[in-house]
Amino acid sequence: MAEYILETKELGISFGGLKAAQNVNIRIKKNQIYGLIGPNGAGKTTIFNLLTCVYKPSAGKFYLDGEEMKGLSPDKINHKGIARTFQNIRLFNNMTVVRNVMVGLHNCPEYKCSVIESVLRLPRHFRVEKEMRAKAKELLRIFDLEQERNSLACNLPYGKQRKLEIARALATNPKLLLLDEPAAGMNPHETEDLAQTIRFIRDHFDMTILLIEHDMNFVSDLCDEITVLNFGTVLAEGNTKTVLQDPEVIKAYIGG
Repeated sequence: MAEYILETKELGISFGGLKAAQNVNIRIKKNQIYGLIGPNGAGKTTIFNLLTCVYKPSAGKFYLDGEEMKGLSPDKINHKGIARTFQNIRLFNNMTVVRNVMVGLHNCPEYKCSVIESVLRLPRHFRVEKEMRAKAKELLRIFDLEQERNSLACNLPYGKQRKLEIARALATNPKLLLLDEPAAGMNPHETEDLAQTIRFIRDHFDMTILLIEHDMNFVSDLCDEITVLNFGTVLAEGNTKTVLQDPEVIKAYIGG
């Protein structure tokens, strides 16, 4: 088994003459909660887009559990074991809460049905549908969303929409969960509740989590290690509390 669940080697991408990310080396051990931080425009979401193959790197490579991820489509990356949420919540707003999670479960082999089984509504179709709904309810229970399972996703308050997006990502059964500013827009109570949920996910699902976040208290309390990006390059990396006290990191955030 590989030493690191995720390893990037000199990863980078250019858009025209602009180097949005360059020489990014990140190594994350299994079961870590790892932070990727930096000022606005530092290249954090660009790295997420590279790791999920939304963008193809101009340079470098990355590995998931020792396997090089090269030339794959976003859906293939998801099948390999990387799932993500987005800075701007992306739910199926006109579908119910439970159906949103069931969409994620379609990624799992045990819930596959053939076209004929689904079109002809054969017994296996109904059995799989029942199993998927039960699994979706189990995931919703973790996020305290089971009571809202039959509500439309668009009718959930903001904090619960964030949780639903994480539940849907978990439904794809990933090895590595990427969370893009999961605490954005949350009040202090919601943020603390989210932190406890993320710890539970790490422990209960044997999960590795990489998150982008601007709330430094959230990052300091939650992340084992962090990498700081600035202008698309790595400014600092290592133990969270040590890195956050680095004068160069402080300077990058507050200027001067």
